[in-house]
Amino acid sequence: MAPLRISVIMPVLNEERTITSALEHLTEAEFDEIIVVDGGSTDATRRLCAEHGIEPLLTQRGRAMQMNEGARRASGDILLFLHADTRLPGSAAEEIRDAMNDPSVVGGRFDVKLDRSGPLFRLVGALISWRSRFTRVSTGDQAIFVRRESFHKLGGYPEIPLMEDVAFARALKQAGEVACLKSRVTTSARRWENEGLWRTVLKMWILKALYLVGVSPVRLKRFYGDAR
Repeated sequence: MAPLRISVIMPVLNEERTITSALEHLTEAEFDEIIVVDGGSTDATRRLCAEHGIEPLLTQRGRAMQMNEGARRASGDILLFLHADTRLPGSAAEEIRDAMNDPSVVGGRFDVKLDRSGPLFRLVGALISWRSRFTRVSTGDQAIFVRRESFHKLGGYPEIPLMEDVAFARALKQAGEVACLKSRVTTSARRWENEGLWRTVLKMWILKALYLVGVSPVRLKRFYGDAR
């Protein structure tokens, strides 16, 4: 049996500071396709992609719309959605294929750690990982992956301004088993540093709670700000 093909889909917007290392990191891994979807960058993001042999797809701004467009163009059996400031473990491709060889598994995610040292940052990463392992609902920072056919059956990401990852993850766990891989992705701590660690944690918990009780993502976006 041929190994499952993995398409990496990366939504970007003004990521000139991170895109070079992101693409170099991916080209060293065993992925079959890398799709960058640009939501209207005004910096050097597209030029830097071209220097690495990748011509970004252009869409309207909006992470959900960008990821859905990438999924429409992808040819892999597995779709892996990756933020530009998140780095995968070296064994990611192998671990994803191993998990998805089980036909009952429709998708999955990784545990996460922040790219800053110190006990508080380690604790935040551990709490995020534990929460998603317990609830089977993950966030985009955890590198969500899914069978392409399952993704399209679920209708892709809902094109809302916030919480598209949580909404999709909740639908995914209703469709089948979700693999919670123990290997950790490393994601940027810039949001926690810029706004304060515990303030950011509290803000994210409040946002998720409000979303789960029915507050509109449009209203939540005003509270969250434009740090995406």
